[in-house]
Amino acid sequence: MSATTQQVEEQSSSMDTTSSVELGEDQIYHLLQNERRRYVLRYLHGSDEQESMRDIAEQVAAWENNSTVQAITSSERQRVYIPLYQSHLPKLDEEGIIEYDQSRGTVEKTDMADVLYDYLEPTAVAADDDEDVSDDEQTRWEHYYLGASGIGVTLLAGAALGLSPFAILPSGSVGLAILGMFWALTVGQQLA
Repeated sequence: MSATTQQVEEQSSSMDTTSSVELGEDQIYHLLQNERRRYVLRYLHGSDEQESMRDIAEQVAAWENNSTVQAITSSERQRVYIPLYQSHLPKLDEEGIIEYDQSRGTVEKTDMADVLYDYLEPTAVAADDDEDVSDDEQTRWEHYYLGASGIGVTLLAGAALGLSPFAILPSGSVGLAILGMFWALTVGQQLA
């Protein structure tokens, strides 16, 4: 099995020379094997400035606990902070993915991070970008299904109670109409 190599040219801050940094696929997969390192990359995606290690740890703890930053406990935050501080951030720094200043508690992604984003699942990185759109779309479809349910209940109740104009409908056609309505919604949602 041949390992492909990704290259990124980095400008050295102390010298004006350009060096080439290489990561083999095995190294890339090893770096991405840990969920916390993937969460760090997700947090840094789209950021071009230094971030606080504390802020990163809080957000990672919130993601791990399916919670918000405000709702996580001190112990949940601590369980994430220590491994990030001692292991995961130094590992990403060592490989040139981030610049981690442990004494100042700051983290900044490098150009090498972009190489890793190509290997992450598209939804893992784009989830934050598309979150508002998907929530709005989800809410819209929920309203459609709720409306269809209301129409279905009205049809069934009207036919069962013999109310006009529902009394003229055969009972089988009411059921088919309701099924057809939900089928059309489901197909419409899948095609959207």
